[in-house]
Amino acid sequence: MRRTVVVVPCFNEAKRLDTEAFLLGLREQPALEFLFVDDGSSDGTGRVVAEIVARCPERVHFERLATNSGKAEAVRLGLQRAFALGPECVGYLDADLATPVAELAPMADAFEDSAVLMVLASRVALLGRDVRRSAWRHYGGRGFATAASLILGLKVYDTQCGAKLFRNCDPVRRLFERPFISSWAFDVEILARLLRLEQAGQVLPVTRSVVEVPVRRWSDVAGSKIGLGRSILTAAELPLIWWRYRR
Repeated sequence: MRRTVVVVPCFNEAKRLDTEAFLLGLREQPALEFLFVDDGSSDGTGRVVAEIVARCPERVHFERLATNSGKAEAVRLGLQRAFALGPECVGYLDADLATPVAELAPMADAFEDSAVLMVLASRVALLGRDVRRSAWRHYGGRGFATAASLILGLKVYDTQCGAKLFRNCDPVRRLFERPFISSWAFDVEILARLLRLEQAGQVLPVTRSVVEVPVRRWSDVAGSKIGLGRSILTAAELPLIWWRYRR
């Protein structure tokens, strides 16, 4: 893996942050760094992150947001800081590690192709892979992915898996200059913004510059903030994205 800084957005994650799993990931992947963004937590999240920083200060960074701004803005602000640290690649990863840290390495391999700007982790239940999702999340996810594909005009299998990597370059940095209009479907909005750059002739076609990599392991983690109600709200944001970027 080339030097990569991965943003981990955190909101009241004190009980779910697996300190040892993050540190093990750093030991196994010497070019990896984490940037934790505490999104105005009211529990002990900051204390737990501070412990991780203390154990690996040269490769773990910490940002605190004064108030809760939502995951989309925490990721956007975190990525702006990550870009400034000067790595070859940046990304984000859910704090619950439903996608294990080890999955980042095969995703990073996709950047061996110089045309690739963005790599999506994709939850595909294949033989030889351990992908565990509840039935409602699986079928709800397939419905959401179908709607997102129609809005974007792309054959994308999984926009919402919480692991993404990006090449640190000017076109990608422009994707995160402005706040997102969507709070939870911002992964789709990133692709919509990239399509805008394609239409302007500033990047290669998205079908060439974006790659999906099936994860080897993924599992639902207890305490997820993505319940049925939140999933409905996320789907309701898709028409906003279509109206802003695709109509």
